[in-house]
Amino acid sequence: MSKGKDRSAQAKRIVAEQKARERRRTVTLWTSVGVVAVLIIAGVIGWAAVANQDKDTANAASPPGTIDDGTAFGRGGGPVTIDIYEDFMCPICNRFEQAAGPTITQLVDAGKVTVRYHPISILDGASSTKYSTRSAGAAAAAAEGGKFYEYHEALFANQPAEGSAGLDDAKLVELGKGVGLTGQAFADAVTNRTYDGWATKVTDTASARGVTGTPTVLVAGTKLASPTAAALSAAVEAAGA
Repeated sequence: MSKGKDRSAQAKRIVAEQKARERRRTVTLWTSVGVVAVLIIAGVIGWAAVANQDKDTANAASPPGTIDDGTAFGRGGGPVTIDIYEDFMCPICNRFEQAAGPTITQLVDAGKVTVRYHPISILDGASSTKYSTRSAGAAAAAAEGGKFYEYHEALFANQPAEGSAGLDDAKLVELGKGVGLTGQAFADAVTNRTYDGWATKVTDTASARGVTGTPTVLVAGTKLASPTAAALSAAVEAAGA
């Protein structure tokens, strides 16, 4: 009788263990399904976001007169190329402009250099209105009106502080009027964000080229370790101008 009880208890334990294993397999299966589902959903959302961003940049309107694969505006016609990647909210860019601007003008006037200005927007997080993108887009609108460099100077002369909202559209339009952009086309391009997508595309291109901060200054393709007026002049002379 005792042996029969033992066999019965053993059988019950075996059945219980089998049921427990089945429950564990079921939990594991549905946990795996849940994880896969979450990953798929995240992937779809991520893909959609990237696809929308790619669509925005792919459809970005390019202002007329751009050079270097549509990423820059040129000044001068000399044999040595200077590339300047700048953000209109970057205070160091402003300091570089104030310190090296006269030297650049002298080099341009002497026919030694071609300057390619790349307005990029890496400091959108430093304002509450994506000012870096908006100002770069406004500069592109100014270029359409033939006043890029004049507007470029005006933006730096009126640079807002990091962490502020940045200049509003009305002020950007007003700065344009101050350099001769009095037509409605410029105002409309600013308020309608006509070239904001272009600014994003230029920023993406700069990143792909290895630009990680502003100002980034290259002379004849070589990055200046220290972007100063003296270093710029020395690099231009070394390049043969």
